[in-house]
Amino acid sequence: MDEVDRIIAAWRAEVPGLDTEPLAVLSRVSRLARHLDLARRSRFAAHGLEVWEFDVLAALRREGPPYELSPGELVHQTLSSSGTMTNRIDRLAGRGLVDRRTNPADRRGVRVRLTPSGATVVADALHDLIGFERGVLAGIDASERTELASTLRTLLAGFETDAGD
Repeated sequence: MDEVDRIIAAWRAEVPGLDTEPLAVLSRVSRLARHLDLARRSRFAAHGLEVWEFDVLAALRREGPPYELSPGELVHQTLSSSGTMTNRIDRLAGRGLVDRRTNPADRRGVRVRLTPSGATVVADALHDLIGFERGVLAGIDASERTELASTLRTLLAGFETDAGD
């Protein structure tokens, strides 16, 4: 019995006949997301990063050489607003983790590029994160992980408008 079972039992006692089936799944997903968020914050803090900093740096690193994106592409990949992204880029540039460059294809545009120190810190944080998350999933076998990933992909697709997300 976990906390969600306790919550469901309390709702059933207070509101007999209430269909609590969605709570059995989505409350667990929500609680798990909160636990993972707290654990990620701790992991990234050990590398001097906030979660949002890791998200921006990781988006640039995943892009491949020369590890750069436009601010708009970063907004899309990190699910943030353009105003928020401008502030984030300023802060990361101030720490020497990214550089701003003029877009050679459009001199009015900007490209954000990962610096070598940004690449190092995101690589270290990523390895730490993967090790931690591998441990989280150790209690379920490979076929269960595959099935869980597939089920979660289906649920997430209802929220994501772009199949590339």
